[in-house]
Amino acid sequence: MDDDGTVRESGTAAEHGGRPAEEPAPDRQPEAVPQESAPPARRRWSRGRHRLVALGLLVPVALMVALMYEGMLASQDGGPAVVVEVAYHPLSVGAAIVVLTSLAILIGILSVPVRAVLITLFLTGAMVTSPLVMLMFGDMPEKTADRPAPGRPDRSLVIHEGASTIEPMWWVSVDEGSGLTAHRWPAGFFDGVNAVNALASAEWDGPDRIRLETRGGEVYVVALDPETGRPERKVRAG
Repeated sequence: MDDDGTVRESGTAAEHGGRPAEEPAPDRQPEAVPQESAPPARRRWSRGRHRLVALGLLVPVALMVALMYEGMLASQDGGPAVVVEVAYHPLSVGAAIVVLTSLAILIGILSVPVRAVLITLFLTGAMVTSPLVMLMFGDMPEKTADRPAPGRPDRSLVIHEGASTIEPMWWVSVDEGSGLTAHRWPAGFFDGVNAVNALASAEWDGPDRIRLETRGGEVYVVALDPETGRPERKVRAG
């Protein structure tokens, strides 16, 4: 302060030794830290999860293929009825196999070029073979009758109708048991390419005997084993 009461400003250049006062440094933004790629262990874990999911999708595929094979065998002689029904629907089962296998390829193969080649080859093969399968199986059998035997609620006369190309066909069988434990015994096959061989009627002729008749008037009486329901013979017309 001067003698006259005037306040002197501090911080002059003289008081700083002739150097101007330093201005504060501007705030610096933190430098961006480069993102590191995923470690090899994490990448291996990701690949492992993809393969695990793909294998999980292939499990039902293998199961359906096995059921189709077992169904074709079971339909020959007294196999489980529920398995035989799977063999009666190859087109539906085949479509499910194509979808699940395609998903397994898309998820399990991480290499885009390899995935593209595999999925193209697989779908091309499915498209080429599907017309042949439809020609072979045609209109798949559908259950049109299920008649319990007189006095035997655990035994049924089952009729399936279908077609191969244009001619109708009938499958006659006997189910012994009920539910998942039922076994199916084939009893007759009728090919309607010739109208006289078409199935006209299939009825019970007692608890252990069935009566089958064609449109041409041919009558077949088939006896069944009283214990197992197995037919003593298999009828074929056409």
